[in-house]
Amino acid sequence: MDNKEIKENVKERYAKMAAQSAEKTNSGCSCGCGNSSVIQSEIIGYDRNDLSSVPSEANLGLGCGNPLAHAALKEGETVLDLGSGGGIDCFLAAAEVGKTGFVIGVDMTPEMIELAEKNALQGGYKNVEFRLGEIESLPVDDDTCDVIISNCVINLSPDKQAVFNEAYRVLQKGGRIVVSDIVLQFPLPEEILESVPAYIACVSGAMVKQDYLNLIKKAGFRDIKILDEAKYDLQFMLNDEIFKEVRKKMGTRWDDFSKEHAITSMKVTGYK
Repeated sequence: MDNKEIKENVKERYAKMAAQSAEKTNSGCSCGCGNSSVIQSEIIGYDRNDLSSVPSEANLGLGCGNPLAHAALKEGETVLDLGSGGGIDCFLAAAEVGKTGFVIGVDMTPEMIELAEKNALQGGYKNVEFRLGEIESLPVDDDTCDVIISNCVINLSPDKQAVFNEAYRVLQKGGRIVVSDIVLQFPLPEEILESVPAYIACVSGAMVKQDYLNLIKKAGFRDIKILDEAKYDLQFMLNDEIFKEVRKKMGTRWDDFSKEHAITSMKVTGYK
């Protein structure tokens, strides 16, 4: 897949998710029907009381961790969320930075921006703004943000170095980035790397952990620290119908490979 194809597939997936959220809302049901989104969010580190404080349609049950748990936000800070989706992290951050603070959410999918803006209106958020744009070319001025957060989004970018370069550009000196993302313990086989479903599922676009950390360092960040890690079982993640073709191509190698812990949810921070 080339970069354009990757982005189009990712945009298509998240546009559908935003539309599904709107359909559930219009039918009198939020995106958290059956509490599945709430349960999933609790599993990856969110507090149920915090989740109940934001519009339910903002929680799409995505993410691989809770970057805000490590961000130590302060009143009056300006926060930027890379890949803001329905707005859940923006709304939680808005409560922490208070009326004197400000939160910007950037997403490349018009449907997600529309959903997030609807949620902001519903929740009465005055210190949150959503901007349509790509995280490789942020619609944000230089040296304007105190904190950048992101939750399982950078792995979807075909140019991760550009993402971290942009993050460094828009941060003020002394500012920090706090990212939760999927990384690999070792490289994936070609069958998975070439799979579109595996890419949009945050698997085949992921990088080997040290390579990911090297990109952050190359962008100029200092004091880079891994805050937390959790390993995922590939057999659990990929043994879905959408990976049927991958399993078929790998043949007998699939069972042995899928038992390995190759996927890790990593929370990492760095300073400008």
